[in-house]
Amino acid sequence: MRVGLPAWAGTLAAKAALFITGMCCALAALLGILVHVSVTHQTVDQARDRALSRLVEATAAYEAGDALRPHTGIDPEGLPASLRALAAAGERGTMVTDHDGVPTMWAAGPAADGHALAVALDYSQSARTIEGLDRAILWSSGAAIGTTLLVGAFAVTRVTRRLHATAQVARRISAGDLDARVGDARTQDPNRPPDEVAAVAAALDTMAASLQRKLLSEQRFTADVAHELRTPLTGLHAAAELLPPGRPTELVRDRVAALRTLTEDLLEISRLDTGRERLEAGTERLGALAERVVRASGAAGADTEIVVARDSRVDTDRRRLERVLGNLVANAHRHGRTPVTLTVDGPVVTVRDHGDGYPEYLVEHGPQRFRTEGGATGHGLGLTIALGQAEVLGARLDLANVPEADGGGALATLTLAESRGPATNGPA
Repeated sequence: MRVGLPAWAGTLAAKAALFITGMCCALAALLGILVHVSVTHQTVDQARDRALSRLVEATAAYEAGDALRPHTGIDPEGLPASLRALAAAGERGTMVTDHDGVPTMWAAGPAADGHALAVALDYSQSARTIEGLDRAILWSSGAAIGTTLLVGAFAVTRVTRRLHATAQVARRISAGDLDARVGDARTQDPNRPPDEVAAVAAALDTMAASLQRKLLSEQRFTADVAHELRTPLTGLHAAAELLPPGRPTELVRDRVAALRTLTEDLLEISRLDTGRERLEAGTERLGALAERVVRASGAAGADTEIVVARDSRVDTDRRRLERVLGNLVANAHRHGRTPVTLTVDGPVVTVRDHGDGYPEYLVEHGPQRFRTEGGATGHGLGLTIALGQAEVLGARLDLANVPEADGGGALATLTLAESRGPATNGPA
């Protein structure tokens, strides 16, 4: 079983801390080794020089027949075998070993009859010096690494905090808050040199401002077109009603009605875009409301099934909720195939058809006005309005496709908040 790393392990701060720690450890180890080797060589060389000097003096005394100084002798006990063999071969040498638990520097040279003349010097002080140096290197390296980590963490945290703020603003913009701006301090103060984070923040702010201008321009255009069309359409509708009965008149009236519906949809979308819609809340029974919606749509019958698995009361705006469900049912009949099933299960209402399902772009990105695919009729406004009205209601509208193994088709799920108060709507 593969164990995944914790979420923080992949953050920029964690990677920077790991990099800084690794570099500090490598640098401290390199410097420590260099200092240790240099001081050790110097200490050993000094001790070797003293031992060899003592050996020269002992050799002179030995050859003169004088008494030897303490810690000097012929083949003394504890003399390393390799050093004894070197002296027996006529060479001089030195070696550091432990003699009776004490670090000792040995120096040995040739004596008469293949014996070795050796000098033993106490090496304890030199060994303690090297050990003390090693401890100092370890402590100083640890202190340097800790200080570097603290300073590096402070610097990296400042950068990551700015990156997190930029990412948060980007998420707000993607959620629809086009007024959100990063406002990085380095982009506001011309005296401070900009860095890469400031460049990203400035680019995000510029993108949000440009997107907001384009969206406001589109919203104004939609509202203006709808308002301008409303007056001549009213006159055109009245004139169509005065035409004599006949097939041409029916065609004209049908097209006028479709154009009026499109205009009203555009006006509704423009009102939703402004965000000034106000709820007229009441408590409604979803089962009865669903039946009213199906009857009003003219889709009641064998082609539309209403299933009330568990009825529920919700606090909602009845007109807006009927608009949402009506658009979902109409969209299912227009773009899907029958039978269409409207199911009420507590505060959750689903509308399913048995057609080819929603287009992939719609499932991934949501409805887009005036976009349809696959030769479908309509203007792509029905689901846009349903989604907008659902947001006004504080409900969640999810669009998905039913797997082919389960029969296929499009599935719209509307989730509302269940009411705890008594119902206030009348009978269905």
